[in-house]
Amino acid sequence: MKKRDKTNGNMIELRESTIQGCGVYAIVNIKKGKRIIEYTGERITPEEENLRYDDETMEKHHTFLFAVDEYTTIDAGVNGNEARFINHSCDPNCESVDEDGYIFIEAMKNIKKGEELTYDYAYENDEPVTQKLLDRYPCYCGASKCRGTILMIYPESDDGLIN
Repeated sequence: MKKRDKTNGNMIELRESTIQGCGVYAIVNIKKGKRIIEYTGERITPEEENLRYDDETMEKHHTFLFAVDEYTTIDAGVNGNEARFINHSCDPNCESVDEDGYIFIEAMKNIKKGEELTYDYAYENDEPVTQKLLDRYPCYCGASKCRGTILMIYPESDDGLIN
């Protein structure tokens, strides 16, 4: 059995974030393409996810969930690691990579020591996009190309269909 490389050394630390709550920061320069950390936690079904977290009743959307596929979600709120504190950005410096059902966070550009690590949550929701939905999933990244939400918004064509 191939051993998974969960992290490449001591490259990160947790600190208060200017984006939201706690964030993950580089304590060394990290090169583009470097695997930083595995996103770990309890592996659950989408049905269990829905039992644990109900966005409709939550005062503020806040979970440590990562959908792996249609059958598996990682709940980093249970046995998760520092990866759960990597904040969303519409202009991220990291990306999530699925390797045989395991999720890793890798640098998609060079990251300087002291810089906060971010990735685009690209949160998908089946509901029609309304102001209420956008208000439920706000973005605080402050990037110049911020879309104002952690949701992945797909543009509609002239015929009203999503491109």
